Amino acid sequence: MQSTISDHHIGASFFELSSTDSTNNHALKVIQEKLAAHGHTFFAHEQLSGKGQHGKQWKTEKGSNIIQSSILDISFLPASQQFQLIATMAVAVHEFFLKYALHDSFIKWPNDIYWNDRKVGGILIESATPIHQSTIKAWQWAIVGVGLNINQVKFSSDIPNPVSLKQITGKDHDPLTLSKELCSIMDHWFLQLKSGGFETILQYYNLHLYKKDCTVKLRKGNIAFDCTILKVDERGYLHVAGAATDKFFFGEVQWIV
Repeated sequence: MQSTISDHHIGASFFELSSTDSTNNHALKVIQEKLAAHGHTFFAHEQLSGKGQHGKQWKTEKGSNIIQSSILDISFLPASQQFQLIATMAVAVHEFFLKYALHDSFIKWPNDIYWNDRKVGGILIESATPIHQSTIKAWQWAIVGVGLNINQVKFSSDIPNPVSLKQITGKDHDPLTLSKELCSIMDHWFLQLKSGGFETILQYYNLHLYKKDCTVKLRKGNIAFDCTILKVDERGYLHVAGAATDKFFFGEVQWIV
């Protein structure tokens, strides 16, 4: 019998992998084999071909960081509202990280985690198994991949602005223990979303929005421009002031660091 959201919380079934190509790929295989249940989480000590946003590779040092993917039942969430899941997971990861970093932590739209102007980690969400509820297209499963720099202090030269929790705090941490704690926080915010509490989630998201009320430089196509970050709305649009367009969807513009 296939498990439901009420049967499991995120991380209740926690699988430790010594090495894998990608935790998201591993989770996808579990779904394809029809073995998925809500909350299944896969933690890897080593990831050989990690995936980041826009097809980029997520490079990480063996045994030093949080590398995990969770399978979530999102059948209650229409495809048109997928940003709600993105924001919810960003809020969860931010709250977790802020607990240890204590200050200067932000959510960079749409779902990167920053400390000051340096990237701590990111979230990659992939959908699997489309379903149809009447005329509303939805998905059965989402795979939420999280990569967070914990103990790593040396990074590849092609990573522009990384930072780790150890560099911030001066302390070593146990990535496996932290991963299980992160699951608990993810579960809290996911239940908030499922109970219809997205307004609270979006308020938190905007409260900790990177460069909010600051002037930044963005690029759309070949055109770079300055604008002021105002907020992100419930559909995931970034609202700005001072640009030719007053809002952008993610993937439409790039930050110029």
